[in-house]
Amino acid sequence: MNSRLSFLLILLLIIVPQSFQGSIFKTFSSTLTPKSPPSSLVFPLSGNVFPLGYYSVSVQIGSPPKTFTFDIDTGSDLTWVQCDAPCTGCTLHPSLQYKPKSNTVPCSDPLCSALHWPKKPHCPDPKEQCDYDVHYADQGSSMGVLVTDQFPLKLMNGSALQPHLAFGCGYDQSFPSAHPPPMTAGVLGLGRGKISFLTQLVSAGLTRNVIGHCLSSKGGGYLFFGDSHIPSTGVSWTPLMSQENHYTTGPAELLYNEKPTGLKGLKLIFDTGSSYTYFNSKTYQTILNLIGNDLKGKPLKDAKEDKTLPICWKGAKPLKSVLEVKNLFKTLAIKFMNGRRNTQLQIPPESYLIISKTGNVCMGILNGTEVGLHDSNLIGDISMQGIMMIYDNEKQQLGWVSADCDKLPKS
Repeated sequence: MNSRLSFLLILLLIIVPQSFQGSIFKTFSSTLTPKSPPSSLVFPLSGNVFPLGYYSVSVQIGSPPKTFTFDIDTGSDLTWVQCDAPCTGCTLHPSLQYKPKSNTVPCSDPLCSALHWPKKPHCPDPKEQCDYDVHYADQGSSMGVLVTDQFPLKLMNGSALQPHLAFGCGYDQSFPSAHPPPMTAGVLGLGRGKISFLTQLVSAGLTRNVIGHCLSSKGGGYLFFGDSHIPSTGVSWTPLMSQENHYTTGPAELLYNEKPTGLKGLKLIFDTGSSYTYFNSKTYQTILNLIGNDLKGKPLKDAKEDKTLPICWKGAKPLKSVLEVKNLFKTLAIKFMNGRRNTQLQIPPESYLIISKTGNVCMGILNGTEVGLHDSNLIGDISMQGIMMIYDNEKQQLGWVSADCDKLPKS
């Protein structure tokens, strides 16, 4: 795969905060002021699994407000934006970058402690700025300083608020695999950590500690905060592992064509920062063998010349849609072993296959062991299309239900 396509394999999982010496801004103390009552927010999404490889959201920052587009990421906590400080390694023109204005968070601020948790920030001088250095699993990184600014938001109850939220002003970017996507300004951290965009909104009293998304297979969809749009019936739930920083479930069993595969006790991470789904090598090889056996004698042949993804097949003529070959593949299912009956997440062929630019069908399930996922498995965007995913941190549970992701929820 070339470098532009390899960014589609990125796992936005690993955040390693470190102190970075030096100061480029004046310090500025910030606090979060509680608001009430909690409401919900809904943001439309752009993007797709292929060929773009990401879903993005537009958020306004500052006064007067300026719009920035972020790659949504439930697999990391820190929200950061390309920052004209000036910036090294940024993909956007300086006119499209964030302009800092003496709004740095000092090292002594609780927000800085939240950024570096569970470690303590290195503060030789408490008045110094709070620096960060985040690293991702694809060896990419963003270095910068923590700042606060207004985020103009319109809640579903009609209120218009401008809370001050903390985020990273990234002035040194290094992304060899072309992440973040060239046309996005940064990453919207939607994880469970204290510095995440969601947690800050909750701390400000703006919404409940619930987030969800609906990724359309046609492209786009929506992201929501709060519990106002969760259906009262039809949602399947499984517990989240409370000790995990990520949205992790388990243990689970993998089914293929409604039959057991013998793979049990799977630990799963749900991460919108990944375009594709990753299983450890044992699970991946089992899936590959099952699919390969099913395709014997079928009108699909290996397309090793197609480097879009590791495994591709070609038909008698170029394909235009997964629906043309859906009947040749079987549905995968994740059965959660939590004492509840028939709690399964279905992954039909259209949720693990893509059609490449040359008209071949490729498998969007990849070998996670090759990218450092030895014990965990990761459910990426491709397998969350066409369903509403709900991350309920108040009840410590993950939910999903089939939904029309092309229609925004109404207030």
